Amino acid sequence: MKEEKIVSKEELIELFENKKIVDTGKGWIMAGKEIEIVALHNVDPKFLQDIANSKFYKLILKEGI
Repeated sequence: MKEEKIVSKEELIELFENKKIVDTGKGWIMAGKEIEIVALHNVDPKFLQDIANSKFYKLILKEGI
């Protein structure tokens, strides 16, 4: 099962500013493990929404890493 955590946009920005999440250019690393960042939108259709304009984001630990 994947580990997941939901954070607000402000919390996500703080995680990057405090270097708790690092962009390696090939992926995002948090606590030494690669993660996915998924924007959570409250409106449809979701595919029309800009990833930067979401209020909440889901951080997912990638399996097998």
